Amino acid sequence: MKNERQNRILEIIEREDIDTQEMLLDRLEKMGITCTQATISRDIKQLHLIKEPVGRGRYRYAVSIHRNSLNVADKLRTIFRESITSIDYAQNIVVIKTMAGLASAAAAAIDSMHITYMVGSLAGDDTAFLVMRDNASAEIFCEEIKETLKS
Repeated sequence: MKNERQNRILEIIEREDIDTQEMLLDRLEKMGITCTQATISRDIKQLHLIKEPVGRGRYRYAVSIHRNSLNVADKLRTIFRESITSIDYAQNIVVIKTMAGLASAAAAAIDSMHITYMVGSLAGDDTAFLVMRDNASAEIFCEEIKETLKS
């Protein structure tokens, strides 16, 4: 249901200049999809839609050009929440412990984010090592991941 609704939203904004959630809600209802404004608002956020100018002071919903990197960030948070059991660092090396078999997925997700202060990663079955450019970067990265795990 959610995937179908979100696919319809993408179809609608591709075809028409939709500038309000109410317009989007109306188009969905005409397609036989009933939902609330709050649902539309969540969908807009999850789909990473933005408002772009179309001229004469008007705007329309569009897919963000950063959608792929934002989706990777969402996937990364999911992988972290689901698989990481601990994270720590020693000097410039970050050690991530995961549930069995998930270290490679965590390292691949991190690699795909192109973190400028990370030199590289190496993953086994349940442990990933990340080499950072310096000790401070390793500490900052660990703190950021710990915050991500809390939320």
